[in-house]
Amino acid sequence: MVGAAASGYLGWQYGYVAVFVLAALFGAVTAACVLMIPPGSIDHHAARGKEEDPDSQPSGFSILVKHKPLLVLAVVLAAFHLGNASIVPLYGLAAVAGSHANGPSFVATTIVVAQAVMILASIAGMRAAERRNYWSVLLLSFLALPVRGVLAFFLSGWWGVLPVQILDGIGAGLQSVAVPGMVARSLNGTGRINLGQGAVITVQGIGASLSPALGGWIAQWVGYGPVFLVLGGLGLVSVALWIGFRSTVQEF
Repeated sequence: MVGAAASGYLGWQYGYVAVFVLAALFGAVTAACVLMIPPGSIDHHAARGKEEDPDSQPSGFSILVKHKPLLVLAVVLAAFHLGNASIVPLYGLAAVAGSHANGPSFVATTIVVAQAVMILASIAGMRAAERRNYWSVLLLSFLALPVRGVLAFFLSGWWGVLPVQILDGIGAGLQSVAVPGMVARSLNGTGRINLGQGAVITVQGIGASLSPALGGWIAQWVGYGPVFLVLGGLGLVSVALWIGFRSTVQEF
């Protein structure tokens, strides 16, 4: 939230160049923090397998094949983020196109709103998971995307920021709780929880990285309005897959 707000203010005052400079600064600070971690404090054996098993070997993406619930989770998340990731930039472009709105400030506003709601949604998601299970929490996060796509279609403009980004925050907040919890539950006792988390997020990231290309191509072809419906419809694909493979992921 602080980063988005700072980007919006600097972009409003000094233009897009200031936004990129700030992003580079945050990247440098992040790299410096990583370099401050003492190499000797990392137990590489314990980090890649069971600490008490001297014969444990490193694993890779094969962990998804060995644990089918995680494979289903990864594919469903990839489909969701294929539709979800590009809605914010496309919505910002649609809102400022042909108007005198300030681009950096508008995009920053969308991010701040989403992050604020995400914090509250993650707290609610933790409590919901304790009462029910992670499966239902993730299902709710998927359902937020189709509704968000429809709202973006009808509410393109400054005044539509709140409802559109509130739904984004709900989806992201619930997933921030459910995904790590499901990975931990599936791989409990194997010593490979972090590896499983990384594998799932990598597949999810493939969907997110392809989303801007898909969204941009559709927007260029049919315009901003219809693209939100198409991207939101990918949330229905995630819902269908999640319900269809419920027996596989019932342990969640």
